[in-house]
Amino acid sequence: MNKQTDLLIIGGGPAGIQAARTIKSRRPDLSVTMIRKERASMIYCAIPYAMEGMFDAEVVLKKDSLVTEVGVDLIRETAEELNLKDKWVRTMEGTRVEYETLFFVPGSINLVPPIPGHDLEGVLTVKTEDDMNAITSRMDAGAKCAIAVGAGAIGLEQAMAFRHRGLKTHLVDLSDRILPNMSDPEMSGDAHKILEDQGITIHLNSGLQSLNGTDGRVTSVTLDSGEVIPLANEHDFVVLAVGMRPLTHLVEGQLDIGPGGIIVNNRMETSVPGVYSAGDVTQSWSGIDENLLDGKLATNAVPMAKVAAANIMGGDAEYPGIFNGSVTVVGDLRIGGTGFTETFAKSRGFETVVGYGETTSRFPMMPGATQLKVKLIADRHTGRIIGGQVVGKEAVAERIDVITLAIQTRMTAAQLAQLSYSAQPWQTFFPARNAIVQAASNIASKLTNTVKPVNQVALKC
Repeated sequence: MNKQTDLLIIGGGPAGIQAARTIKSRRPDLSVTMIRKERASMIYCAIPYAMEGMFDAEVVLKKDSLVTEVGVDLIRETAEELNLKDKWVRTMEGTRVEYETLFFVPGSINLVPPIPGHDLEGVLTVKTEDDMNAITSRMDAGAKCAIAVGAGAIGLEQAMAFRHRGLKTHLVDLSDRILPNMSDPEMSGDAHKILEDQGITIHLNSGLQSLNGTDGRVTSVTLDSGEVIPLANEHDFVVLAVGMRPLTHLVEGQLDIGPGGIIVNNRMETSVPGVYSAGDVTQSWSGIDENLLDGKLATNAVPMAKVAAANIMGGDAEYPGIFNGSVTVVGDLRIGGTGFTETFAKSRGFETVVGYGETTSRFPMMPGATQLKVKLIADRHTGRIIGGQVVGKEAVAERIDVITLAIQTRMTAAQLAQLSYSAQPWQTFFPARNAIVQAASNIASKLTNTVKPVNQVALKC
């Protein structure tokens, strides 16, 4: 089959779906074609909860109608050859599509470290529907032990799912703490304890020396400390969650690619005119210091796609860079981070000042009131907020979003200390104190050596 289209989208993940819907809703006259090899696009962050058995696995699959209902021609085939000069793509199934403009968003795949035994049966990753089914089928078949490698949000959520299913579970990471990209040690300690209380064995400051096998199947893991973790049952497995690799093979040698993916400018334009890209396949940069930064999150891909869509339609939108606001759940605890951690900020050359705020999540006398802790990180020389973390049992994501907005708008601690906020017994602490304002005021006082008056106007409750 041969066809022509105004806009070709290669990839059906968050960026592809967002751009397709945006463009067709505003320019229904444009013909838009999407090529997606997967049976369905996935809600990736819901995968561990499907594995846990919270709901049926089909729930994490997005419906094709998300794009077809707005008039996008969806081709479920695998793009095999792409010619950017002559503007055509050929699929493995033989379809050839010629286009005027290309939005290249095939996403990424799991990074598999080249250590001995990485290709053994039972060494798995978690990204696709096939990955999810492979892990679930092993648990259903009677697996007794699982090892999650990588203590970021994905690895933690995998480990908790395995433990919920009754498996003896190990969590391994090179870092000195869990969630190293999201939080500093004093903010992740409670989550660490919850994981251990659940029965998960945590191995920090530990790398993989080898994955060992018998008859082609993984039977143990050796850590660089020399410790060996056995996997005795034939269905036991290892899940690698140590990072993502951009899928750039179709465009290699045709446009500029950096160590983190396809190089794009702030308009999401690549080095080839008429070719746009976004999301996991691109090389990202920080909105804080404009240096390269990894950020393969759907919450980054979607705004990137909105910028690309606007410019494809002739607009003049710009993407400010990534801030990596993210949250996860460990037991009954919510933990989130945005911008730079204190540790990472120092590695980027910042001299930092930190502040803390702590309240209860509701008026203290209200049922269910629990502790809520906020940490803010600021640049000592400018007072600008460059990071923040929140730990509590409710309303953590909303506070992370407030801090992200402060970082995006380059607010100083003194300015954030003047945040006007609301108060209500079921939803916040007393009107006299707000944890974000408290942390910002803490920093501002350290920077000036005096406590400046702040305008803490609260809505009457």
